[in-house]
Amino acid sequence: MPRHEFQPGRLLAGLILVAAGVLYLLDATGEADLPWFLVIPMTMGGLCLAALVGIVTYAIRRDRRDRVRAPRDRISESNER
Repeated sequence: MPRHEFQPGRLLAGLILVAAGVLYLLDATGEADLPWFLVIPMTMGGLCLAALVGIVTYAIRRDRRDRVRAPRDRISESNER
C-alpha cells in the first residue's frame, strides 16, 4: 500500500466515533447508564472539532505548498525574459 498523508481530522473523527460506540456498547450491556442526550452532543461536538482540525491542516499544507512553488515560478519567469 502506498504511503499517504497523515490526516489528523480523520483520525480525530474516527476516535470520537469509536468512543461513542464504546459508550453505547457499555450502555447496552448494562455496565453504564448513559442518557442519550449525553452521547449525541459529544459526538456532534467531536465531529465539529475534527472538521476544524481538518480545515486548519488543509490551510497549513496549502500555505506550505504555495511557499515551495513560489520560488520555482519566479525562476521560470526570469528564464522566459
